[in-house]
Amino acid sequence: MKKIVITGGAGFIGSHVVRLFVQKYPDYQIFNLDALTYAGNMANNEDIAHLPNYHFIKADITDEAHIDALFTEYQFDSVIHLAAESHVDRSISDPLAFVKTNVIGTVNLLQAAKKHWAGHWEGKRFYHISTDEVYGELHNPEEFFLETTPYDPRSPYSASKASSDHFVRAFHETYGLPTVITNCSNNYGPNHFPEKLIPLMIHNILNNKPLPVYGKGENVRDWLYVVDHARAIDTVFHHGKTGDTYNIGGFNEWKNIDLVHLLCEIMDKKLGRTEGTSKQLITYVTDRAGHDLRYAIDAHKIMNELGWEPSLQFAEGLEKTVDWYLSNEKWLKDVTSGAYQQYYQNMYQGR
Repeated sequence: MKKIVITGGAGFIGSHVVRLFVQKYPDYQIFNLDALTYAGNMANNEDIAHLPNYHFIKADITDEAHIDALFTEYQFDSVIHLAAESHVDRSISDPLAFVKTNVIGTVNLLQAAKKHWAGHWEGKRFYHISTDEVYGELHNPEEFFLETTPYDPRSPYSASKASSDHFVRAFHETYGLPTVITNCSNNYGPNHFPEKLIPLMIHNILNNKPLPVYGKGENVRDWLYVVDHARAIDTVFHHGKTGDTYNIGGFNEWKNIDLVHLLCEIMDKKLGRTEGTSKQLITYVTDRAGHDLRYAIDAHKIMNELGWEPSLQFAEGLEKTVDWYLSNEKWLKDVTSGAYQQYYQNMYQGR
């Protein structure tokens, strides 16, 4: 019986991974380890919290002693590591917080795994989820990020993730720790915290607030539906080659401004508003410092070697995302008001 700890399991991507593993593998014991910072929301896991193979642990990966004690108590044989500070704007204003969580927190987990697995690597796996932002910026429209693309991080966020990637590889090369890394493109879908582009726009359209677009909105991102990403993580966890890296992308490149226009059209239709109403809310704001122009993932390696592929094109996935937010307005209101955090922090205080 596998005992898997999934860090950041109350967050956006993590909650979808936890749900998939809990439901698909009833013979696995799944431990959702989350610090319940602002991005952690236990409402994301409510639908599976009653299942016997689901367990929640409130813990901070920057607490070395606590992480070591948890490995002793629960004897985890696998780590799926998603816990991270991830918002670029926040990294610009507070880079040290990103160093603490993304670098030191990752090394704490690596140290605990190395210590408690102690060279008995069979059946063990340390899976680190990272980002395409570690590769820097693409200038050639025909170019894509490959697993062999040199690292060139441009923000404190991407620098912290690049550092954590290097530590994971170093623990594999130095100690033989059985690791695997994936670097993914921008995720979107249900439960996304509304500081990020798509949920922020949905929230603001609902409330007739300005839709802030950096610069001229010409920055290009490759979008990956979060459920497809969870499927990819499942595939890599079970079939990925130890010590290897896989890029995960949706093959859905969109300029930010084109994305916002499409979202406005979908929202006007769903809300019964006159076409073009939401577009009037678009407001161009000063561009983000160091804002990379284009990211794009080449995901052919995971497709060819492991058989995974994305299931949704962006327009279809975006409509599904909008439908979820319109059906879960209480979730959105609780998050934007902060009510979710007070409720769950009190519930899990001291656990």
